Amino acid sequence: MCEKNKKSKMTAAFCAAALSLALGTALTSCGGKSAKAVSDGSYEVATVRWADWGEKYHEGFPDKAAQEAGVKVNWRTILFSDWNDKKAVILAGGDLPDAFLGEICFSESEILANKGLFIPLEGYIEKCMPNLSKILKEDGQMKALATSSDGHIYGLPAKKVLRMKVWNQMFINKTWLDNLGLKMPETYREFEAVLEAFKKYDANKNGNPDDEIPFGAGYADSVMFFCLPFGTTVGTDNTSQMALRDGKVVYLPVTNQYKDGLKWMHECYEKGLIDREIFTEDGSMRDAKLMAKTPVVGCAPGWTADSTFGANSDQYVALPPLAGPDGKRYISSDPDHAGFSRYEFMVTKRCKDVEKLLAWADKFYTEDASIQNFYGSFGIGTEKNDDGTYTVLAPRDGMSADTYAWVSSLRDFGPKYVSDDFNSKIKYEAANGDAIKIKLDEEMRKFAVPAVPNMSYTPDQHEKLRLLYTDINSYARTLQAKWVTEGGIDGEWDSYMQSLNRMGLEKFLEIHNDAYKTYLKNQ
Repeated sequence: MCEKNKKSKMTAAFCAAALSLALGTALTSCGGKSAKAVSDGSYEVATVRWADWGEKYHEGFPDKAAQEAGVKVNWRTILFSDWNDKKAVILAGGDLPDAFLGEICFSESEILANKGLFIPLEGYIEKCMPNLSKILKEDGQMKALATSSDGHIYGLPAKKVLRMKVWNQMFINKTWLDNLGLKMPETYREFEAVLEAFKKYDANKNGNPDDEIPFGAGYADSVMFFCLPFGTTVGTDNTSQMALRDGKVVYLPVTNQYKDGLKWMHECYEKGLIDREIFTEDGSMRDAKLMAKTPVVGCAPGWTADSTFGANSDQYVALPPLAGPDGKRYISSDPDHAGFSRYEFMVTKRCKDVEKLLAWADKFYTEDASIQNFYGSFGIGTEKNDDGTYTVLAPRDGMSADTYAWVSSLRDFGPKYVSDDFNSKIKYEAANGDAIKIKLDEEMRKFAVPAVPNMSYTPDQHEKLRLLYTDINSYARTLQAKWVTEGGIDGEWDSYMQSLNRMGLEKFLEIHNDAYKTYLKNQ
């Protein structure tokens, strides 16, 4: 089962080409099906999912809301593993549904490069979506999120349940600390001393003093997370190397914070405190270390302890933000990308009664709907309590809580909106990784700094960024590995910056900052 912080990204170039090829055919062959759909009050809605969902879910909120809106939804469910192939076939054959549900269906560049397939929705929202209309008037962030770079709204946005500031974070083996009589580190130098103790002594008490890996690769950018005390606050998804500094978007690998952090990481690598294979191992090698029968990794970044260390999770706790050279403590946060999303519901040119379909979609913008569309409908995955709180029910059929939520609901996908304090209204009937994450977020969020928001780019900007980022990031990653393992960053920094400038670093940053200005203007 895919976790939120591990979502795969579709290949934009392939998909955009497929959509461009399909554009003319799709538009000429949708008339007959649309007329039939409207005549019997039914609409076909396509959704892409990591795995199939349970039949009972259709009997829950989505279909009940459809009945209230006077529509019948015929679901076309497509597994993500099949989507790249099926997307081209569906569109090339003109077999468009009335709508696509879920941001996983298309990237922004695909939508904006093929706008003829999708109906701009801003004119309909005020007329037939009172819930969303109210939200957009009161919440400037949602309005900016919904508005594409050309000023139109092609997809409905979401502010999701379980919206947090802290996503991936560092975890440390508390059992090892106790075994060696060590206290929890509070500064980056204390952390280094702890790693030295993990290396020198038999921290896991298995009689082998040489099998401990003080710091290992996890399920996040392990270099940036190791260097967090220096301010390398990475985000999620495509913004992992970008940050906000003094109101401007910056590329972290060209900052002095990054440079100083890598110098310290090289010192620790030289001492044997970092996995020697951190840049060369594949996922299976990493997993074998993280989830070894006897724990061998002392510290690594990830989503939660259980998702990172498996059966050994009870030995690990969150590492508090460490004070760096400047005395400040940092965490990585990116709530706009992981807690918000755009393009969650897109209406195609096939649809002949947009207002009626959007009247159904508008019912998704309540807290009752949002909790059901994240954990499962009332009586299936959730219950609403008399005091206004909600209980997430224990999973059934031997499933994990995360798997059961994906089977029983739309989970991450689809329109949603909750208040900022919504997490406090949720109770959990059984053990749940989300509950753990909420508690961790409450403890860490005070150290969050502003992150790059979820911005919209024009097709031209998307294409230029794609080309620029490929060269820039590849070069930066190569030098990063060299500087951590071999050192030499001071002597090579100037030539590194000159090379990045030749690759178009200035234009790369200009595009990001232009998009940021547009985002602020749309609020």
